[in-house]
Amino acid sequence: MPYNSKSFSSRRSGGNYHGGGRSSFSSSRSTGRKGPKKDYIDPTRFVKVARPTEAMAYTSLHSFADFEINPLIKSNLAAKGFVTPTPIQDKTIPHALTGRDIIGIADTGTGKTAAFAIPLLQAMMMLGDSRVLVIAPTRELAQQIDAEFRWIAKGSNLRGAILIGGAGIGPQLRDLRGNPQIVIGTPGRIQDHLERGTLRLNDFKYVVLDEVDRMLDMGFVNDVRNILQQLSPERQSFFFSATLDAKVNALIETFSSDPITISIKTGDTSDNIHQDVVRINHDGEKLDKLHDLLIGGDLRKVIIFDDTQRSVERLSNELISRGFSADAIHGGKSQGQRQRSLRRFKEDEVKILVATDVAARGIDVADITHVINYSTPNSYSDYVHRIGRAGRAGKIGYALTFISR
Repeated sequence: MPYNSKSFSSRRSGGNYHGGGRSSFSSSRSTGRKGPKKDYIDPTRFVKVARPTEAMAYTSLHSFADFEINPLIKSNLAAKGFVTPTPIQDKTIPHALTGRDIIGIADTGTGKTAAFAIPLLQAMMMLGDSRVLVIAPTRELAQQIDAEFRWIAKGSNLRGAILIGGAGIGPQLRDLRGNPQIVIGTPGRIQDHLERGTLRLNDFKYVVLDEVDRMLDMGFVNDVRNILQQLSPERQSFFFSATLDAKVNALIETFSSDPITISIKTGDTSDNIHQDVVRINHDGEKLDKLHDLLIGGDLRKVIIFDDTQRSVERLSNELISRGFSADAIHGGKSQGQRQRSLRRFKEDEVKILVATDVAARGIDVADITHVINYSTPNSYSDYVHRIGRAGRAGKIGYALTFISR
C-alpha cells in the first residue's frame, strides 16, 4: 500500500487468522507452540528496593537538519516537532547512511525505530529498486514500526506491506502483488508467505531485526535463520536488541559484515522498580489477595501477567465482575480485538490489562505504575522484561510477584 495512504492494519477485513506470528493458511505447518518449561527462580530475586540512577545529560552532535537525507523526510520530521535526535538516533543514523551494518543495544522507548527507519527510507527513496525487510517479534510491535515508517515517509509514494497473524490474508496478498519496497512482519507469518511462494527475498538488500533477543526467546530462531538465508547476500543489516547474549551474538556473527556496535543502555531495566513478593498459602486465596492489592494501594495503571490465554481471559472476567476496570490481551483474540484492548488501556478507558507474555511483548505504554506477576515467569529474563514496563521516563515503578509459601 502506498505510504501516502492509510495503513491496512487499521481497516476491517475479512478472513481473520488468529495467533501471534504464524497463520493457519499453511496446511504443512502447525500453528501451535508448546510452552517452555519454567525455570526455578529463587524468590529472593523478586525482592529489590528501587535505586534509580540519574541519567547523564546527553548533548547531541547533530540535528535532523544536518543529516544528508531527502527534504521530504526532513519536512515530515519537522512537522512532528523532531529537531534533535535521541542518543540512539544521533549515533546510528550517520553510520547507517554510509551503509554500515549496525548492532544497536537499546531499550524500547529510546527512539530506535526512527534510528533505522530514517536511513532505510532514505535508501528506498534514493534507490528506486531497493527493498527492505523489517522483522519484529509481535504483531503490536510490527504495527508500531509500520506506523512510524508511514509518517516519516508520508507523501513519498513508497509502497509497503505488513505481514502479521490475526489479520486478513487478502490485503497482505494484494500488497505483496504490488511489489512493495518495505515489508514489515513477524517471523511466523513471513515464513508462511515464503512457503506459499507469495514472498521472495532474493532482491531484499536491507534487513532489520528489532528486539532480536525477544524473538529468539520466543522460539523463532529457526524461522529467523531461514529468512536471513534467503535475502540478498549483498545487504545492509540492522540488529536491535536490549541484550547481547550468546544466542544473539551467534546470529549476528553469521549474518552480518563488519558491524558497528552502538549501545545507549545506562543500567539495569529494574533499577527504577521497587520489587516485592506476595506470599499465599494456597491457590484458593490468590484471587482475594489480588483483589485486596488492587483496592488497597495507589495502583493507577496496572498490567497483570498470567500463563495462558484461558487463565488471562478468566481472570479478566472475574475482575470485571468484581467491579474493576479491566481488559485482556492474548493470542487467542483477533488482531482487531487486541488493538481495541490496547487502545483502551493506553487511553485510560481501563486501568488494568491482564496479559500473556507473548501478547504483551511489543506493547509500549509509558505510564504503567505497577506490574503484577499473578503467575511466575518462565525465566528470570522474562521477569526482567515483564517488570521493565513500569518505572519508565525516570519514574519509580512497582513489581509484585505471587509466590506460594
